[in-house]
Amino acid sequence: MPFLALIAVLLAAVTHSTWNLAAKKAAGSRHFVWLYSIGSIVLYCPVIGWLLYEQRPHFGALQWLALTGTSVLHLGYSLALQAGYRVSDLSLVYPIARGSGPLLSFVGATILLGEQPTVLAGLGLVLIVAGILLVAGLTREPHRAPKVGIFFGLLTGAFIASYTVNDGWAVKELGLSPFVIDFSGNLVRVVVLAPFALRDRAGLIREAREYARPAAVVSVLGPLGYILVLFAMKIAPVSHVAPARELSTLVGTYFGSRLLREDAAPARLIGATCILVGVVSLAFAG
Repeated sequence: MPFLALIAVLLAAVTHSTWNLAAKKAAGSRHFVWLYSIGSIVLYCPVIGWLLYEQRPHFGALQWLALTGTSVLHLGYSLALQAGYRVSDLSLVYPIARGSGPLLSFVGATILLGEQPTVLAGLGLVLIVAGILLVAGLTREPHRAPKVGIFFGLLTGAFIASYTVNDGWAVKELGLSPFVIDFSGNLVRVVVLAPFALRDRAGLIREAREYARPAAVVSVLGPLGYILVLFAMKIAPVSHVAPARELSTLVGTYFGSRLLREDAAPARLIGATCILVGVVSLAFAG
């Protein structure tokens, strides 16, 4: 993996885990996804306007197909993730989602995009997934892990894998701008969720005041983190970028155990080591 792509992925890991901490703090909000999507549109609209004016990109049938795909998949991802945070811990849902996602996206990038994984890349993937399972505590006492949390974690991971392959194709093969891809997802979320949010205006106003700070954090860091990932996908194989993103699991698990006072276990240290070694393997695999 090129050094510049690795730096982008590492920065994305920090921003991603930070905005997920904010999303967990707003788990009680019913309209949080709509609120932060509105914020992202307002913040990034000038950038999109400048790109469309300066570059005048061509949108054919395949480009519109890719944008439709990313919009639908990101909508499902956002709703599944927030539902998981409502019913379970950040340190459970987040590692499972981030662990199952790269496994599926690695396979998808290899089969659908024709990428040829190296032995070192495969070893890195195995170490990262094994580390995430340890961090989540699923190897110790899986019967104690809340089934509903595991379900939403796996569902979120499936959406992650799907939009990773779709968006990797969009930036590498179709030449779409990472900014346009992320913006389209936010725009569709606002449109689809608007009837539900505006129907409950009293609740929407109350939540806008109560969760203004976490919504602002996600509005800024959510698009920023994913744009960094999409940039990395333009210059590095998707099958390498997707697993390397999972360094955010370390930060997210730390936030859950230290800042949210969730359960922490010694086995997570071993898992953290596996993730770090896996990321290093992917960095040198190319």
